[in-house]
Amino acid sequence: MQNEQQLGNLIDSDSALDVGFASYDHLAGSADSSQEYTRLLGEETDENSFPDDPKFSTIIQDVELAICHCIYPERIYQGSSGSYFVKNSKRDIIGVFKPKDEEPYGHLNPKWTKWLHKMCCPCCFGRSCLIPNQGYMSEAGASLVDEKLQLNVVPKTRVVKLASETFNYTAVDRVKARTKKSIAESIPEIGRRFNRLGLRPKVGSFQLFVKGYKDADFWLRKFEDEGMPENISQDFQQQFERLVVLDYIIRNTDRGNDNWLIRYDKPEGEEENEGDFEVVKKPEIKIAAIDNGLAFPFKHPDEWRAYPYYWAWLPQAKKPFSEETKDLVLPLISDRTFIDELVEELYVLFQSDKGFDTRLFEKQMNVMRGQIVNLIDALKSNKTPLQLVQMPVQVVIVERTRRNRRPNFSSSAESGARLSQHFFKAPFFSWC
Repeated sequence: MQNEQQLGNLIDSDSALDVGFASYDHLAGSADSSQEYTRLLGEETDENSFPDDPKFSTIIQDVELAICHCIYPERIYQGSSGSYFVKNSKRDIIGVFKPKDEEPYGHLNPKWTKWLHKMCCPCCFGRSCLIPNQGYMSEAGASLVDEKLQLNVVPKTRVVKLASETFNYTAVDRVKARTKKSIAESIPEIGRRFNRLGLRPKVGSFQLFVKGYKDADFWLRKFEDEGMPENISQDFQQQFERLVVLDYIIRNTDRGNDNWLIRYDKPEGEEENEGDFEVVKKPEIKIAAIDNGLAFPFKHPDEWRAYPYYWAWLPQAKKPFSEETKDLVLPLISDRTFIDELVEELYVLFQSDKGFDTRLFEKQMNVMRGQIVNLIDALKSNKTPLQLVQMPVQVVIVERTRRNRRPNFSSSAESGARLSQHFFKAPFFSWC
């Protein structure tokens, strides 16, 4: 018994062994397996609890339960980082999870082509205007901005922690997980001492999955060939403008026609008689802005590439912003108190990252404020999205206060905010 206690203490002292979720298999040999499972799952549920959004919390709990029943996430083989389709207990895809350590800069990125790119051509790897390995924060930040501005084009995205056999782990991590499982099964008394069993949870962004959508490129080609009904064209224009507002404010550097989605429910011509009336199914069109991981730069692109907004070449970008968009967005972004609240909420979100840098965050917010200044001018001047992106880039500099350790991101005059144009040099490939 003394040797068993010593072994348990030795294992618990090694923080590297405290990894992952508990599962039924991990505790199969323990008489108190159900109680132990409940305790460990409850701890992870607390980490993934969102009191302000009980519905989202329930979704994540369902995902955790599905993983415990061996319904594992499936890797998405497109893209440059490790991302996964996540399923619920009914085996339906309900979300996309992007772990931090499997991003292009992450040390566990499973895409060998991106690793080869990083090793053989490091000078051209990544984007110098972005903070490395914080794409998951950018995904969640885009969702926050979308929600604050009531744009409703970004599927809800939050930062969560998940573990799964299908995620990319090192061989050492998997050996440690198997060792703890074996000990818990053979010596339940020691197994109860472990804080966690299984593989360590990974932090990343979890975006709700949208059904019935296709790449924008597919529908844009269809609309170009077949046209679009007038009422649908108006709805699409308004939602397109919301996408423009989002991308411009967060300065998205990766918005091609393959990473935003369109759902178009055509009228099928079906009619149902209800007395003397005929009911015809109304067509609907929706836009979903996904893949927001390459946004929130700390400076405007000024080196290799300009990273333009590819929607600027669409016909919809040549029309002035609608009154509906102005009425929705302009009162919000013109309110300094609202902008301060938005920046504060982004600060709370971003500072949860272990690599958070306050000075870089200030620069990110300076860029965002400059984008908002241009957007206000464009909306008031009745400009088009194309004219908006052609405006000189600007940065709002906000000085830090020396009294408090925490920086003051207020945009009020008392904080010494000033507007300046920053475009030090044109990118080498400014046309691409």
